[in-house]
Amino acid sequence: MQHTKPTIARGGKAVYGAPLGILMLEARFPRIPGDMGNATTWPFPVMYRVVKGASPDRVVMQGARGLLPDFLEAAADLVAQGAEAITTNCGFLAIFQKEIAEHVRVPVATSSLLQFPWIQATLPAGKRVGIITVSKQSLTPAHLAAAGIPADTPIVGAEGGKEFFRVLIQAGKEDMDVRLAAQDILDAGRELLAMAPDIGAILLECTNMPPYAFALREAFGLPVYDIYSLVTWLHAGIRPREFGYPADRATILG
Repeated sequence: MQHTKPTIARGGKAVYGAPLGILMLEARFPRIPGDMGNATTWPFPVMYRVVKGASPDRVVMQGARGLLPDFLEAAADLVAQGAEAITTNCGFLAIFQKEIAEHVRVPVATSSLLQFPWIQATLPAGKRVGIITVSKQSLTPAHLAAAGIPADTPIVGAEGGKEFFRVLIQAGKEDMDVRLAAQDILDAGRELLAMAPDIGAILLECTNMPPYAFALREAFGLPVYDIYSLVTWLHAGIRPREFGYPADRATILG
């Protein structure tokens, strides 16, 4: 039986075809492919909203103090524009997970750290998840608790590197040596595994680290998860792949 397609288009939004909204920090450093802030990273359209005043230093090093109202307003604006789910451009914003989700009333995934319990559940007995973050000293028990992460989780920061932390947090530069940045992340991976040989998977807190996930996997042979794996999962729920109807469309839809 053939059925004609509906001829009535449904409205109610300002923007269509980009159901995922991303709250961005205010920064000027380069965002290479793989970085959350590079739109070519995503295999689907996204919407961005820069939160004014939310610098990397203020969010990471100062605990995002005083910024919750700004993130709530920006998230609500993205939803008003048409976003059906919200994520953010910094893993440290896990501390705002509950507040943003309650405010906008759509699915919210503030941080790649939210994946921790799922990843741990996939690992065999005796293995655990290790975290690489942009700043270990800033990743507090409050951040970990907000994402359901045990306090004794092995964590290594990128503070000791030559380029990644300096460009993103300290210098406010508009240029970055990506070779040196990659070396910083690989060095952090080596430190993590030396600290805890029972690591079975690596979780990258920082949304600027996905460009280096492949190199980590190649170097250490472990699964690597990051904001890319989280957001593609989130998008798969709000836009499930259509495989075609297994039975008559009219019967299924009533």
